[in-house]
Amino acid sequence: MMQLGYVTCHGKGKTDQFLAQIAKRLEAEGLLIAGTVQFNIEREDRILCDMDLRLLPDGPIVRISLDRGPQARGCRLDAGALEQSVLWASQAVQRSDMQMLIINKFGKREAESKGFAPVIAQALERGLPVLVGVNTLNLQAFLDFTEGLAVALTPDIEEVVEWCLSQTARKSPEE
Repeated sequence: MMQLGYVTCHGKGKTDQFLAQIAKRLEAEGLLIAGTVQFNIEREDRILCDMDLRLLPDGPIVRISLDRGPQARGCRLDAGALEQSVLWASQAVQRSDMQMLIINKFGKREAESKGFAPVIAQALERGLPVLVGVNTLNLQAFLDFTEGLAVALTPDIEEVVEWCLSQTARKSPEE
């Protein structure tokens, strides 16, 4: 059975904040989590925020947005920084002590089977539970990717923490 849950929060940056809280709670419970949580940093001199990823479990903070100037709009993803983050997450998933994967967003790159999509598949193949943030724009691509087997979770902290804990309890320790 696929141990894949996803959550969608409405409002700019709400899913990022939600997943960061989930990761913090699960880490406080002693879980070892691979993956990414995103933090958006608003700047008074820019229309768009800076986007940083915290690489789990113990990695650095990586800026994944490019500064294209004060009036810039549109895509500003730093593909190189994203791919480095993907590599970090992939290596973390391979660790024998890892208990779960959290990915901040199934976005445009993942919808193209790039970005973190292979890491999600890798974690599921290893039997790790996976929690993913999905926005409404990429929901259909995510459902196609998961062949409709992912569980939609209500964006409620307690419910999602309980789901994660129940999924990690089902994971048998590796010998």
